[in-house]
Amino acid sequence: QVQLVESGGGLVQAGGSLRLSCAASGRTASSSDMGWFRRAPGKAREFVAAIRRSGGTISYASSVKGRFTISRDNAKNTVYLQLNSLKPEDTAVYYCAAKRSVDVTYDYWGQGTQVTVSS
Repeated sequence: QVQLVESGGGLVQAGGSLRLSCAASGRTASSSDMGWFRRAPGKAREFVAAIRRSGGTISYASSVKGRFTISRDNAKNTVYLQLNSLKPEDTAVYYCAAKRSVDVTYDYWGQGTQVTVSS
C-alpha cells in the first residue's frame, strides 16, 4: 500500500503561482505512477496531470496545459505540481494519486490540499 500526503495549497492572487507537493511512502511507493486530480465545488473530480515512475511520460488536461507542470524526485519519493498563471477557475481541492505502472486506475489517494485563487 502507498500512503500519500499533499501540501503546499493556499490562497493566491489571480496570475500568481503555487507549488504543490505530494510525499509518498509505503513498500510500493518506488514503483508507482503518479497523478494529480482536482475537485471544484459542485463539480466532479477531474484529471489534471500524470507522470510515470521514470518521469518519461507526462500528460496534462487541456485546461491546464502550458500553465501547470508535473515533476517528481524519486530520491525524495515526492511528486510536484507547479501551478502558474493561476485563474479563479483553478480553485479546487487538489489530490495526489498513485497506481502501479501496469494498472489502469489509481488505487491510492491523499487527503487533498485546498487551492483558492482570488480575482
